[in-house]
Amino acid sequence: MAHSSVFYAILLLLGLSVLAVSAARRIHLPPILAYLLVGALAGPHGVGLAPPPQDLHLLAEVGVVFLLFSIGLEFSLTQFLAMRGTLLGLGGAQVILSTGLLGLVVHALGMSWSLSWVIGGMLAMSSTAIVIKQLTEQLELHSRHGHLAVAILLFQDLAVVPLLVVIPILGAESGGELAQPLIVALLKGVLAMGLLLVVGRRVLRPAFHLVAAQGSIELFTLTALFVALAAAALTQVLGLSLALGAFLAGMVLAETEFRHQVDSEIRPFKDVLLGIFFIYVGLHLDLPALWHDPWPTLVLLLALVLGKAAVVLVLVRLHGYNTGVALRTGLVLAQGGEFGFAALALALSHGVISPEQAQPVLAAIVSSMFLAPVLIRHNGRLAKRFCGTGYLRLREEEAEAIRQQAARMAGHVILCGFGRIGQHLARFLTEEGFQYVAMDLDPALVREAWDAGEPVFYGDCTHREVLEAAGLDRARVLVVTADEPLAAERVLRLVRALRPALPVLVRTRDDAHLDRLEAAGATEVVPETLEASMMMADHVLKRLGVPEEEILRLIHKARTDHYAVLRGRFHGEEPESIEEEDAYHLHTVRLQQGAWAVGRPIRALGLSDCGARVAALRRGTVRGDWPSDDLVLSEGDAVVLMGAPKALECAEARLLGGPRGQQQ
Repeated sequence: MAHSSVFYAILLLLGLSVLAVSAARRIHLPPILAYLLVGALAGPHGVGLAPPPQDLHLLAEVGVVFLLFSIGLEFSLTQFLAMRGTLLGLGGAQVILSTGLLGLVVHALGMSWSLSWVIGGMLAMSSTAIVIKQLTEQLELHSRHGHLAVAILLFQDLAVVPLLVVIPILGAESGGELAQPLIVALLKGVLAMGLLLVVGRRVLRPAFHLVAAQGSIELFTLTALFVALAAAALTQVLGLSLALGAFLAGMVLAETEFRHQVDSEIRPFKDVLLGIFFIYVGLHLDLPALWHDPWPTLVLLLALVLGKAAVVLVLVRLHGYNTGVALRTGLVLAQGGEFGFAALALALSHGVISPEQAQPVLAAIVSSMFLAPVLIRHNGRLAKRFCGTGYLRLREEEAEAIRQQAARMAGHVILCGFGRIGQHLARFLTEEGFQYVAMDLDPALVREAWDAGEPVFYGDCTHREVLEAAGLDRARVLVVTADEPLAAERVLRLVRALRPALPVLVRTRDDAHLDRLEAAGATEVVPETLEASMMMADHVLKRLGVPEEEILRLIHKARTDHYAVLRGRFHGEEPESIEEEDAYHLHTVRLQQGAWAVGRPIRALGLSDCGARVAALRRGTVRGDWPSDDLVLSEGDAVVLMGAPKALECAEARLLGGPRGQQQ
């Protein structure tokens, strides 16, 4: 019966999590906060609906194992070596100074020195999930403060390793001499790392090659799960934490060609178990106690947000960056993170920290993560406000450098983005004698291209002053080569406000954003996948002996019709990404006896109300594309619908049951 009650309690927690995560997504908050809130409200300090924390302990530990395993998969040794100067200098100093500063604050609140340093280390970690996600959405991941934040986050991922080694030792040796156990633990950690890095490299890659050769996704997934848990078991046998072994195993697999596939296969397990882990952490949060004594939490929260931001600001400034970039980097990293929760849970399970001592630490991390989206979203605005003309002067200097290059140009091409597509296009332009000026937000790429003699500058095309400096008033064409639909829309709005008649070509990956970009003012949108399909058709039709004039006619017709004949495809059972939710899909509906649409012309069906249209119709052995709206449907017809997934559901319901069936 006890097992049954735990089962129903977990079922209740998952149900509440569905509601909480849905609400968090609507208000653009991280799902982590929703899980924590569910645990706090349903836990023993809330309404008491959740099982005791110890009943979820095993699932929570496995969740941490998968968290560290996935972080290890993201840890690239190549990237580490490429960024070692910034990463070791800036990242190392941030972790050490933040740990020291926050440790002093914790000690001032009455905790022992050893515990204070451990908590300081927990608070020194920032949230990789929040920072990367929001910087990507704000198109700031390749900016200077974005690159610096990523470098520091990368070092924090590595710095969690000694923390995972130290915490179990503190729990086992509380009150005793720590030097010898710590040295032994560090030696064990080196041994574990050696075993996994050396033996793992020789065994894991061949093993995954054998598994992949079987062609079974199920077997591949089982192998990935086994590797993660086996590595965790190895470090536990050595007296270290489960999470350490998982992190090291992820690092080994990160250097193989199976990295992305492994991450994809374990993601569903990781997401669910991590949700349970964060609920488990939330169970320890005593909101009533914090309400009665909020001062320790407020002190820690202020120290965490302001102290960490100040440390990062000073360090970035000392590394030669201007105050605006330093402040933006500090604001981006001014929060606690997932590693803080993982380390806190580990400390609780080993008795390093009591539940009462953990309350203000846990509450401070949670509160800082609530503040993080606001600080990251407005980091540029705050930098302008507090850094004044100094920060704006830097942007003006960048614009001036572009202006000087473009001053001698007229009838040139402006390239927004100088990645693979931008560079290829630049070569064709140069070959035909056309001038161009390009902007990109990747400093390393800009430096290499500039050193090679290319007119490429660091600049954000979504800023008016950058476009004006690039000679927008004299340009012949502007091309957005980066596959970033939101940035492209911003550029289009600016160009249409400044120079409405300028031809603007936009590259996009597929047809998902084609209509929105055309509505925003794009002269032409070039979807990669559709153009690649037409080029493949060109080669195949030539091999089949079709005259080149006929092939050109087909391709020209497809482009003139906005790729109507190519848009939409049958998706089958393949998983659908969030990016494809608004893309055009194809779906076939067969009209059986009694279907509402039988005997009615297509124009009378009202499919446009659903946002769908009839792309083709097969009657017997005859198929026709884009049938006339006057065509009357018959029993047995196969109607091919085109539209977004929700539109297709609506249209199918209308075909079969009419407007009433659609409502049902």
